[in-house]
Amino acid sequence: MSLQSFDAEKSLAKAVKHFWTTRFTQQAAQGSKSGQKDAGSRGAVTGGKHADGFVNMVADIVRSAGLADPEVRYSAKRGRTLPGYFRPSKEWDLVVISRGQLLAAVEIKSQVGSFGNNFNNRVEEALGNASDFWEAYSKGLYAPSPEPWLGYLFMLEDADRANAPTKRIELDEFHVDEAFQSLSYAQRYEQVCLRLVRERRYQAACFFLSDKSSGKSGKFRQPNSELTIQSFADSLRARALVHAARAAR
Repeated sequence: MSLQSFDAEKSLAKAVKHFWTTRFTQQAAQGSKSGQKDAGSRGAVTGGKHADGFVNMVADIVRSAGLADPEVRYSAKRGRTLPGYFRPSKEWDLVVISRGQLLAAVEIKSQVGSFGNNFNNRVEEALGNASDFWEAYSKGLYAPSPEPWLGYLFMLEDADRANAPTKRIELDEFHVDEAFQSLSYAQRYEQVCLRLVRERRYQAACFFLSDKSSGKSGKFRQPNSELTIQSFADSLRARALVHAARAAR
């Protein structure tokens, strides 16, 4: 087993460039044969493949840890589908199996535009997936695997609307958590990712922003030192090393 160096930020920059380049290409090409295009940016969404760079990056993180036999599954749907507890199964973006044991599962998400409409949906999805995952683990549905590693990676478009303060939320009988009041959507997502990690729903989360223009050159920014791609990579690599050490006994 040999531990390889891994430049997490360089790898993320490459993935960001792939995301925006693929998205713009698909949006321009969508409907070229039929003569009809999806409204707005939907053509880029329905085309898919724009997040492949992020998936490949996470796969490279695992491989860089020096595991002798990792099965990094991110293409075939069946291979990356795991049993759930409140539902029969869940298709993850990336699953790592080593010697018949579940090492890691990762959810990879992005959001471009529609900030107000999608925020609650994204939060409910992230929290629900984690709750279902850990309940399935606690009930032995991943046995004989030791405790697996769960990761969450999220990219938000770095746009004016995402960075503008939101209005205060006033309710009739109750009070909204002040930690969320008047935050921009970018700050809300940052707070959510922090809580997902600190409440141990995920072992690590990576949150970053990238705008449409500079993103095509691989530019991004990371607003919180606890949610960087390097921290994410270090945590995943550490779990892979522990697994490798167990396998070597």
